[in-house]
Amino acid sequence: MSRFWSDIVHRLTPYVPGEQPVLAHPVKLNTNENPYPPSPRVVEAIRRELGDDGASLRKYPDPTALALCEAVAKHHGLRIEQVFAGNGSDEVLAHAFQALLKRDRPIRFPDITYSFYPVYAQLYGVEYETMPLNADFAIDVDDYRAPNGGVLLPNPNAPTGRALPLAEIEVLLKANPDVPVIIDEAYVDFGAQSAISLIDTYPNLLVVHTTSKARSLAGMRVGFAFGDPALIEALTRVKDSFNSYPLDRLAQAAALASYEDQAWFEESCAKVAASRDRLTAQLQALGFDVVPSAANFVFAKHPAHDAATLAAALKAKEIFVRHFRLPRIDQHLRISIGTPAECDTLVAALTELIG
Repeated sequence: MSRFWSDIVHRLTPYVPGEQPVLAHPVKLNTNENPYPPSPRVVEAIRRELGDDGASLRKYPDPTALALCEAVAKHHGLRIEQVFAGNGSDEVLAHAFQALLKRDRPIRFPDITYSFYPVYAQLYGVEYETMPLNADFAIDVDDYRAPNGGVLLPNPNAPTGRALPLAEIEVLLKANPDVPVIIDEAYVDFGAQSAISLIDTYPNLLVVHTTSKARSLAGMRVGFAFGDPALIEALTRVKDSFNSYPLDRLAQAAALASYEDQAWFEESCAKVAASRDRLTAQLQALGFDVVPSAANFVFAKHPAHDAATLAAALKAKEIFVRHFRLPRIDQHLRISIGTPAECDTLVAALTELIG
C-alpha cells in the first residue's frame, strides 16, 4: 500500500489469472488455452506483415481494424457497423461495463461465473447482484426477469462449462427489453449455440467473442463484440477515449488469417470436443462427478478426495489444473482440455493419486 494510491486502487481486489508455469514441459491444463496451434495461414500472415526487415512495425496499425472487422462481419453474416474489435474479449467486456452497464439499477450475473465480472464492476463503479446457479450449476433465466440495470451471462458458463440453449437466451432478451443483455461467448465454438442470429431482432443484445480459445490465438489478444450499431458506437466512443490503437499489426494479420481457414478452425474444435468427451468418461470411471460441458474444459469433483489436495499433488507432478477457493466450488477442479497425450498423462496421475 502507498499514500500515493487513489481511493479506487485501495478498494480493488484484482483478477487473478491462472498460473503460467516456467517449466520445460508442463502439462498445462489450467488456463483453457487451445492445445493445438493456429492455422499455418496465421504464421504465414505474421511473416508477411513483418516482411524481411520488420519495417511495417514503425507505423501505427489501423485503429479501426477495418479489414479484420469486414472479414469477421462476413463470416457471421453481419454488417460492418455491427462489429467491434478490441484487445481480447477482456478489454471488450471492460468497455461494455463502462459504455453500457453503468446504470441506475444493479446489473445481474451468476454467482459462479467468470471472476473478472465483479472486478470490472468494482473498477467502474457498477452496482451488481449475483444470481445463484441451480444445484446442478445451471443458470435459471427466471432469476433475471426482475427489474435490473443489465444482464451479463457467459454461454457456456465458466468455470462450469454448462450452456444455455438459444431459446433460453431469447426468453432472457424478451424479459429485459429496456436494458443491455451481454452474452459472453468465449467458449461457444466447442458445442453451444451462438446468439449472434438474434442481433437483428433484439437491439439490446451484445455478443462477445474471442480468438483466444477456438482459434488458438490467446497470445495475440483479439476479441470482438457484435450487436446493434448503437451499441457498437458506444464501445467505439469509449475505446477512442482510452486507446485508439488497441490491436497491433501482427494481431490484426493473425486474426484475419484465422478467419480465412475455416477447415482448420472446425477440425481444431472437433478434436477438442472429442477429447473433452473422452476425458469426461475417464474421469467418471475414476469416480469423479463431472458437470456436462459445452466448453474446452470440464468441471469435476471427487466425493472422496479434497480438490485442493489433488491440485497440489498434480502440480508436484508438473500437471497444472485450476482450483478456486470459493464457496460452492472449492471441491471442484476446472480442467482444460489438452491433447490426447496430455489428457492421458492427467488420468494416469489421478489414477495413481486416487488409488
